[in-house]
Amino acid sequence: MHNLHRVHPKFSIITVTYNAGAVLEDTIQSVITQSYRNVEYIIVDGGSKDRTMEIVNKYKEHIQTVISEPDKGLYDAMNKGIRLATGDYLCFLNAGDALHEDDTLLSMVHSITGAELPDVLYGETAIVDEDGHFLRMRRLSAPETLTWKSFKAGMLVCHQAFFVRRDRVVFYDLRYRFSADFDWCIRIMKQSTNLHNTHLVLIDYLNEGMTTRNHKASLHERFRIMCRHYGFLSTVFRHAWFVVRAFIKK
Repeated sequence: MHNLHRVHPKFSIITVTYNAGAVLEDTIQSVITQSYRNVEYIIVDGGSKDRTMEIVNKYKEHIQTVISEPDKGLYDAMNKGIRLATGDYLCFLNAGDALHEDDTLLSMVHSITGAELPDVLYGETAIVDEDGHFLRMRRLSAPETLTWKSFKAGMLVCHQAFFVRRDRVVFYDLRYRFSADFDWCIRIMKQSTNLHNTHLVLIDYLNEGMTTRNHKASLHERFRIMCRHYGFLSTVFRHAWFVVRAFIKK
């Protein structure tokens, strides 16, 4: 079935929003100006109180699906996006983030060589400021060859730069409040055989510091997720140095 779409896969780009009025416009523009046309754009809004929906309506003829209603948080909204998607590939593009160039999707499609559509397409991420100016590349760079074991070393591919074939997609585990995307990527990689490195910068990621409280909670969750997928001992040994280093710094 997949080789029919091989030359022309459809991308479902999903943006989850909640009071994202300050940063949403660049994200929308980066999607609707793509030179590659086989794209559906889906916006899942949590019932924003700011000008988010005003901005969405301004571009509504370019956005295939919009829902705006309360949800149980980010990952619940992302699960709604999965249910709405009809494309060959899904990508979650957060408000504030952008596709790197106008021909990013076209270049991704051109990078596919085999007769089958790969299970996952992945690439690099650039960190940008709120004006979209390049700051630096993401600290962790995508490995040449990606497997489910790669994330033992952390989230080597940014969630946004991880495009998944729709028949490989799983739902986000709502038990995790901060790091469900980490778990989601690992579960998808476990059931994927063909993970394709596009060797392209795919995403401009808006540099916004996570609050330290959330950062701590997300590290705790990530530890639990790693124990679940890679085993407790392996995870503890991998983190032992961080623990030692923290003590030395004290």
